Amino acid sequence: MLLWFVIAYLMVSVGIGLWAATRVHSAKDFAVAGRSLPLPVVTATVFATWFGAEAVFGVSAQFVKEGLSGVVADPFGSSMCLIIAGFFFAHKLYKLNILTVGDYYRMRYNRTVEVITSLCIVGSYLGWVSAQIMALGLIFNVITNGAVSPEMGMIIGTAIVLTYTTFGGMFSVAILDFVQMMVSMCGLLYIAWAVSGLTGGAGVVIDHAAQAGKFEFFPPPDPWMWITFLGAWITMMFGSLPQQDVFQRVTSAKSATIAIWGSVLGATIYFCFTFVPMFIAYSATLIDPELFNELLERDSQLILPTLVLQQMPLFAQIVFFGAVLSAIMSCSSATLLAPSVMFAENIVKGCFPNLTDRKFLWIMRITIVAFAGVVLLVALNSELSIFHMVESAYKVTLAGAFVPLVVGAFWKRATTQGALAATLGGLLSWILVEILIGEKSLVPPQLIGLAVSFTGMIIGSLLPQRYGVRHEHGLPHPG
Repeated sequence: MLLWFVIAYLMVSVGIGLWAATRVHSAKDFAVAGRSLPLPVVTATVFATWFGAEAVFGVSAQFVKEGLSGVVADPFGSSMCLIIAGFFFAHKLYKLNILTVGDYYRMRYNRTVEVITSLCIVGSYLGWVSAQIMALGLIFNVITNGAVSPEMGMIIGTAIVLTYTTFGGMFSVAILDFVQMMVSMCGLLYIAWAVSGLTGGAGVVIDHAAQAGKFEFFPPPDPWMWITFLGAWITMMFGSLPQQDVFQRVTSAKSATIAIWGSVLGATIYFCFTFVPMFIAYSATLIDPELFNELLERDSQLILPTLVLQQMPLFAQIVFFGAVLSAIMSCSSATLLAPSVMFAENIVKGCFPNLTDRKFLWIMRITIVAFAGVVLLVALNSELSIFHMVESAYKVTLAGAFVPLVVGAFWKRATTQGALAATLGGLLSWILVEILIGEKSLVPPQLIGLAVSFTGMIIGSLLPQRYGVRHEHGLPHPG
């Protein structure tokens, strides 16, 4: 019964996505939904893009193991990223009327900066999207009681998400996000209510977590522990800013005002709702301590699905897996679309400047298929947990793309030479520290890359210039 429900749900989702594809008539429709989305849909798609596998399985398991201090990157850092993007960047980027954040780097600096930063951003999505695919494999494996292996589940999940995303683009993603947000929120709230009944009430769970020290957020007064703590927070908060999925939601809105408030509202809902799967996962350790503590050591990502399958009636199982599939599929489609559109726009299109809109639309779709294949290979061969795959994804953008975006938007003297020094210096220093020192580094390697990137931008912009300074009309220069 559970399996047939899942199959039916997946078929309905694909059907909705293909129906939305009938509204796609141009590359702009495909990439940014024709800049036509209202506030509720923008809010839903911001929430749904981030509320995926890491929020349901990764963050909840990390909270059970380490408490609030272990989830500083997500949801604390990720929510702040979306709020910063809404208040400080949404209006500036929306008025440029461009398809990708890579277009900004070209307009503000030059083609070379565009290509380097675009490759950084596209590469950062490999870990994030792979985490969603791994979670789909986990779900199919659990609901079939092992009949479908995790690897085969990943292949099936990729094929399903790829189908409606390839045809419908941002229209399919946005409409499904709105539907799936409602399903995932209602479903997980119901499971939280059902689970609290097994523990003696929500108050019992919260009191137990407090006594176990799970609500201790800040680390002890040790400078190196604080550096690690801040490193995780900053990596997610700032490394996520120059991401195409964030930009795509901003530019898909009907107006700049909707872009701002859709991002802020989506971030607020995401931050608050991420505590629901944390509550459910921690409740599991009270319901059957022996079983779930053993799972915590062996594979903490199995805590939630095992709890539901062993302790919940069939209706609750259907609700839970429907909610989880909604969350993961909406996140998968969004994070698959964003880097593919960016690669087509900022890497491929620059090599073929005379492409017609129709041919460019097909290139976007071909790129999605190719990127999905690469992501599937990464997911099949990765040994990282879902949480750490997502957390690691933003190191490259923090070191290589964050500074040129932020400084270029708020410092008029930022130049192409400075942007090149920031991007190349940040990337090379981060990579060298990762390779030569790795986990033994007292300062997280990505923070070293960030510091070098800032230094390169300032020095490179103030020194005599080999490249002309860009002052094109409409760019978001300060003042």
